Amino acid sequence: MALEVTDSSFEELVLKSDKPVLVDFWAEWCGPCRMVAPIVAELADDYKDRAVVTKMDVDSNPETSLKYGIRNIPTILFFKGGEVVDKQVGAVPKTILASKLDSII
Repeated sequence: MALEVTDSSFEELVLKSDKPVLVDFWAEWCGPCRMVAPIVAELADDYKDRAVVTKMDVDSNPETSLKYGIRNIPTILFFKGGEVVDKQVGAVPKTILASKLDSII
């Protein structure tokens, strides 16, 4: 299960993580976000010992979404050492997201 991140917990859970972090920026009303949700949940299980997989509701957390220029959802940002190292916009197959995670582990 992916970890829910908020504006207030973002720095601690994402930027200060000692593991690579995937952040899925999503919203309840977004159809493609609902398509990606089960994939993100699977990745959370698959990578539980090697990476942190999180979700952030853009409607409830506008500060972080604005800071990272999230204009389209779903947008998935990949962080390593507190920095964005990769990005994926739109719904894509699990293999693509897994490959991006593998490349930063």
